[in-house]
Amino acid sequence: MSRGVAGIGMTSQRTRARMIERLREKGIRDERVLAAIAAVPRHVFVEEALASRAYEDTALPLGFSQTISQPFIVARMIEVLREGRELGKTLEVGAGCGYQAAVLAQLTDEVYAVERIEPLLARAKQNMRTIQEFKVRLKYADGQLGLPEAAPFDTIIVAAAANRVPPSLLQQLALGGRMLLPLGTGEQYLLLIERRPEGLVETRLDAVRFVPLLSGLE
Repeated sequence: MSRGVAGIGMTSQRTRARMIERLREKGIRDERVLAAIAAVPRHVFVEEALASRAYEDTALPLGFSQTISQPFIVARMIEVLREGRELGKTLEVGAGCGYQAAVLAQLTDEVYAVERIEPLLARAKQNMRTIQEFKVRLKYADGQLGLPEAAPFDTIIVAAAANRVPPSLLQQLALGGRMLLPLGTGEQYLLLIERRPEGLVETRLDAVRFVPLLSGLE
């Protein structure tokens, strides 16, 4: 049995259920998104010392100046991307510990996730083995460049804040596709981009706080 499952057991089931109720109270309505989040044991993805806080609705540190996203933000972003459609082939930029990719894998069979920090990518791969999630394709790569060899993507979700929309990601968005990313340096907000037959359509959404989207590899 994994360290997280062994250490927390039934307590995690109860705290996970409370987390889902909090997400409902905060306005998440997509029951498939809620079920996907409920299916992923978040305590496996956080530092062992923070496992008791895994089901709080808050971001938690991962090291390397990175965080595991707040469950509400994960739910909110995926709900926006799913509205009225299926996710299809999905690219996550900024895999971190793998948590959001594992949630996405509950909703689509084609998930690609890139991470620029090699030790975090190794942790994500181990976490996927721990929960026996083998659908996610993880790659060590500069997220600003996307994953051209697997493009185009129906859905692109970015887990770090960009100063501007990365052109490579726009190029890899399929017709009919949606991309959601945090944008800005001081004040940040979620930007939804849809590629429609008539061109790109942008919609500004919620104020957020993410770590910056950096280029290069570590």
